[in-house]
Amino acid sequence: MKEFVVYTALRIVLFMASFGVVAGVMALVFDGRFNLFWAVILAFLISGIASYYILDRQREAFARRVESRAAKASAAFEERKAREDQD
Repeated sequence: MKEFVVYTALRIVLFMASFGVVAGVMALVFDGRFNLFWAVILAFLISGIASYYILDRQREAFARRVESRAAKASAAFEERKAREDQD
């Protein structure tokens, strides 16, 4: 679960940073006023694209962890199934 928490926390930080930059740029361009809806939408888009490249290592670690847990669960299931078949 550590990998999930790290990846999620970094995604949140990346979104907040993107929102800060987008809101700041919009405030500069529109004389201190900006549309919150569009600032959030742009921040989601920017942080999503950026996380694809920036957080690749964390995403891969999380995927490896999930895959290993799924393999262990599958092996345990197959072992129980084989014991049932022997009875």
